[in-house]
Amino acid sequence: MQGVIAVEKILSNLAEVLEVEGYDVVFLDDSNINSVDAIIVGGADINLLNVQDTITDVPVINAAGKTYNEIIEELALM
Repeated sequence: MQGVIAVEKILSNLAEVLEVEGYDVVFLDDSNINSVDAIIVGGADINLLNVQDTITDVPVINAAGKTYNEIIEELALM
């Protein structure tokens, strides 16, 4: 999948890697959430209550504990 990927601002190093790999990268905010092909989050906001309200239909990747290569592989499978 080559497309527009939204990443949290704390993942700026990952954003640079994705751009080198040919992805268009934007930083995640509410205004662009439905205009991207995938979203990558840092995993800092742990869902302790297991609430599963979704506000978008695009795939979301949790980057916590993953290498850049693992994230790129996940994107390629989408």
